[in-house]
Amino acid sequence: MGFVPLEEVKVLDFSRVLAGPYCTMMLADLGADVVKVERPGMGDDSRFFPPFVDDHSAYFINVNRGKRSVAIDLSNPKGRELVLELAGKADVLVENFRPGVMDRLGLGYDHVKRMNSRIIYASISLAGQSGPYRDLGGYDLIGQAMGGIMSITGWPNTPPTRVGTAVADILAGLNCAVAVLAALRARDSTGEGQRVDISLVDSVFSADEAYNMMYLAKGRVPKRTGNRYEFVYPYDTFRTEDGWIAIGAGNDKLWGRLCGAMRMPDLIDDPRFRTNEDRLERHGELKGIIEGWTRSKSTREALEALRTAGVPAGPVYDIDEACKDPHIARRMLAEIEQPGIGKMTIVENPIKISPANAGVRGPAPLLGQHNREVLREWLGLRDGKMEELEASGVLGRSFDQKES
Repeated sequence: MGFVPLEEVKVLDFSRVLAGPYCTMMLADLGADVVKVERPGMGDDSRFFPPFVDDHSAYFINVNRGKRSVAIDLSNPKGRELVLELAGKADVLVENFRPGVMDRLGLGYDHVKRMNSRIIYASISLAGQSGPYRDLGGYDLIGQAMGGIMSITGWPNTPPTRVGTAVADILAGLNCAVAVLAALRARDSTGEGQRVDISLVDSVFSADEAYNMMYLAKGRVPKRTGNRYEFVYPYDTFRTEDGWIAIGAGNDKLWGRLCGAMRMPDLIDDPRFRTNEDRLERHGELKGIIEGWTRSKSTREALEALRTAGVPAGPVYDIDEACKDPHIARRMLAEIEQPGIGKMTIVENPIKISPANAGVRGPAPLLGQHNREVLREWLGLRDGKMEELEASGVLGRSFDQKES
């Protein structure tokens, strides 16, 4: 099985919906003990997001697998005191409230650092913990809009387009996970914790990569180009007899192979297409030539010819086709036993480490499922004290709560 990279790391997770939970999902898959702090009675908003399986949100389950849940009322002073005690035992704290909320609750970085100087305190927000937009709330859509990616997504004659998935949230969650791991490594050397500040806008803007440099280096504002890439051609999608195929001929050698696969060797030295710059300049004309070939073949036939020639190419899958592909089925789907549902399939972690053990470690928690378990392990509370907290409403109970 290999060793578990984050086996002894304790993570206190105040995040909800996607960006923060995606970060802590990555940490949980790497072996951290992630304890999710939720509102009694309601919990994470995404518990109520479709699609549902037997009244349980598959959206929530996928990004909260392998975590434990405690339901604590943060509006109650005793609840905040209890959570502060938990923070004193944690290695990492992750939150994605609007900046200032945790401070008003008495759970901000300065509060926690005074009692736990080793804490890695990570915050995810729209625009970060400082700057002109600090106080703005926001979702993935706003991050995509302000980060510039919507302006370069879509076709020349369409409006700015949101990337299909919540890419701002996912990028921010990934960046936060990377930052947490770096901060843990720094703490190994210094003994001191770190403050991590991740912005959705920053994460998207960074991912604009060379399109930013097109403007910064040349002063040209990038435009929407569909599936074509501004910097290399052919690097695009093409119709086949029965679907679509993606072809990436990223250098002159691959361009030659593509010409060979299409049985058009004369194109290699054609002055219209001799260099990448030539091909970019005449991309429309070249697409017509390539698509004339791909349209004469099925997707399978075109792929076979291209792959035999060593040209990077792949079918354009819908999600059904992707899930049925033997590569995805083998590496990226996992089966769990989910409370309230039974066996269900979720998405595996894309990180593969050997001989370390990284991946889905268990189901998503029911709301407040681990109240007593966590408080007993982390704080040493006895059952009588926990019954008192439950009776006073500090510890919540839920319609689906089942003490583990």
